[in-house]
Amino acid sequence: MKTISENACFGGTQGVYAHASDACSCEMTFGLFLPEEAKDGPVPVLWYLSGLTCTHENAMTKAGAQGWAAEHGIALVFPDTSPRGDDVADDEAYDLGKGAGFYVNATQDPWKQHFQMWDYISEELPRILTANFAIDEERQGITGHSMGGHGALTLAMTLPERFLSVSAFAPIAHPTQSDWGRKQLSAYLGDDESKWTAHDATLLMREKGFDGPILIDQGASDQFLDLLKPEALAEAIAARRQQATFRMQPGYDHSYFFVSTFMEDHVAFHAEALYAG
Repeated sequence: MKTISENACFGGTQGVYAHASDACSCEMTFGLFLPEEAKDGPVPVLWYLSGLTCTHENAMTKAGAQGWAAEHGIALVFPDTSPRGDDVADDEAYDLGKGAGFYVNATQDPWKQHFQMWDYISEELPRILTANFAIDEERQGITGHSMGGHGALTLAMTLPERFLSVSAFAPIAHPTQSDWGRKQLSAYLGDDESKWTAHDATLLMREKGFDGPILIDQGASDQFLDLLKPEALAEAIAARRQQATFRMQPGYDHSYFFVSTFMEDHVAFHAEALYAG
């Protein structure tokens, strides 16, 4: 692992690091904010998964999360959204290929060699973090925006032993029934739709739910509402009687202005769960 940058930030350190990834067979980059408390021992961690077209940098510089995380003594991890490099497969469209990993393990050519983002987020990067930084692997929460909200919800419901809390900003909530999903899942996983269900938050909510608190914020003026399908997830939450807060926020769109507005609420929500023990 190599250090790209480290900057003092709200009493802690905002770092950017790169490493050779076995899962993705390329060099991967991630951002990590460590609060001041990390100097004295392991701290809880909140994962932030970003959306389409993003890198590790978007939320790190736009979401305004570090100040709130510092107040609660929580680390923040900002992974990249896909593998990178000249030999990594890509597509001319913004919603497939680099910047659009969808947090799945691809099984189809030309994607399967590098696009193993599920394993990267769920297994490889956590090992790297706990081996090299003062991160408490027993106290983890996860959040994300758009495609990252999709990833946060599906990872949390599939790995309930890993995450104590989950939240999302405008998640892609029902990708098996959306153009933001069907295109990517068929490309990465093939045409057998039974293999897509493990990556659909609405279907997972109907089947499994989550043994912990959930917070979801959705902008009511989001220009991508028809692709996100929040109503499907809200119905699944209600039908399961899942412990959850689902908020439609009047006037807000899909941008980081929306994310940054409600970031304080989300960090506080996770802090309550991560420090409950």
